[in-house]
Amino acid sequence: MKKLLIPLLLSSLSLTGCEKSTDEVKVEGRWYTQSQVDTGRQLFADNCAECHGKDAQGTANWKETLADGSYPAPPLNGTAHAWHHALSALRRSITNGGIPLGGKMPPFKDKLNEHEMDAVIAYFQSKWDDKIYAAWSKRGGVDVSR
Repeated sequence: MKKLLIPLLLSSLSLTGCEKSTDEVKVEGRWYTQSQVDTGRQLFADNCAECHGKDAQGTANWKETLADGSYPAPPLNGTAHAWHHALSALRRSITNGGIPLGGKMPPFKDKLNEHEMDAVIAYFQSKWDDKIYAAWSKRGGVDVSR
């Protein structure tokens, strides 16, 4: 019995060392992990969906100014201009809000930390098709500055 138990224990130990954490699973060809997308889904629902829509589809007439001269929430799903902005600019918009840009989005610097902001971005970028993501990358989207 002991002779069978030792090889069984050794093989199970070697197999556990080969498993990857879900935190490490990169979404193919993208800067973020699946874990960030999963976390970002809930953060987006809690903080962004009220204005940007449940599926990041934005407001129907997002290009038209409101009565007060501000702009409504744009789509973040790859159908508007978010893909024109580098990662650092997306982070800055979440941190400082959209008021400096003519919108109404409040700043989230006191509500979300850097990792949570990145998770929110990962979530809405996961809705971008490969063509939009590639165009974003080609424009220098994946920068490392904060």
